[in-house]
Amino acid sequence: MAQVTWSPSSLADPEGIAEFISRDSPHYANLFVQAVVQHVEMFAELPRSGRIVPEYGMENLREFLYESYRIVYRIQGFGMEVAAVVHGARLLPASPPQ
Repeated sequence: MAQVTWSPSSLADPEGIAEFISRDSPHYANLFVQAVVQHVEMFAELPRSGRIVPEYGMENLREFLYESYRIVYRIQGFGMEVAAVVHGARLLPASPPQ
């Protein structure tokens, strides 16, 4: 399994989403964050199984979808770094997430 790290900016993404969800349901906000972490850990088993992010076309920058969210990660050697968790309706930045 690849070692998983989270970029500083990507750590804030699920927290912000959970904060928004918690306005209606703190319980579902907590479940959302747990599910995102579980899906990241599943992809750590086979990090190349995610699709290449179409906007960037870089072999080492991949993503998978969870509900309405895109979880973008970077393959780095024997590990993977989560770069962003973005709602699918939002555009990604012009340059790849750091």
